[in-house]
This record gives sequence, structure tokens and C-alpha cells, in this order.
Amino acid sequence: MKYLLMGLIRLYQWTISPLLGPVCKYYPSCSHYGYEAVRVHGAVKGSALAGWRILRCNPWSAGGVDHVPPRKAPPWHRRLRDRFLVASGGGHSLESVSVDSVSGAYGEAANHSGSVPDNAVGPDRPRPASAPNAQGA
Repeated sequence: MKYLLMGLIRLYQWTISPLLGPVCKYYPSCSHYGYEAVRVHGAVKGSALAGWRILRCNPWSAGGVDHVPPRKAPPWHRRLRDRFLVASGGGHSLESVSVDSVSGAYGEAANHSGSVPDNAVGPDRPRPASAPNAQGA
């Protein structure tokens, strides 16, 4: 539904809007606002935001700059995240998990012992003398 509405707004922008000229008192124009609102907030809330914007665009309005408000995390998302952290022991939040603990320090699959493989090469482990140079010869 979201992409259908976005397509209809684009169709309006390409066909009807050039015939009307720049008549919107707001920046961005109402059609650009509607497209962005549907893209960011989805079909239902984006349509409501676009409809409210069109109602505000009238001869008695002062106009001006009016951007689409950013999307906020819904309250149920926060409750679900908190419930997940409590159920898992409250150990790690998603922000505290490091890349090294997920994919391994050297791009290898993480081994559960936490040790580095003998053939690993990294900033603190120089390349063995017998290994070919990666920059080619």
C-alpha cells in the first residue's frame, strides 16, 4: 500500500503538478511532503500527515518551512526490548555488543574459546615471513 501511494504521488508530480506551477506556500511542496511522509511513516500515518498538511495549506496560512517529523520508536518497541533484556539476564544491550564478539577479531568465525587462530593476521599480529605479500609481486 505504501508503494502504491508513493507511486500515485509521483504520478501527480510528473503529470498534474507541472501544469499548476509552484503554488504551495510551504517548503517542501505539499506533494513532496506527502511523498516523504508516506516513505518515512508508512501508508496510514503518512497519509494522515499529508492530509493535515494539505488542510493547513490555505490562503490564511503563513506558510514557511515544514519538514516531515522524524519517526519515533513506538512505546511497545521499548517495552519489548526491555522485556527481552530482562528475560535474557540483562547482560548485553544491542549497543554494547562489539563486532569482535560477533564476527571474530580477524574476520574469521568466532570460536567459543576466545583465542585467536595461529594463522590470524591483524594489526597486532604481523604476517609470517613465509606468507606471500598481499600487495602482490
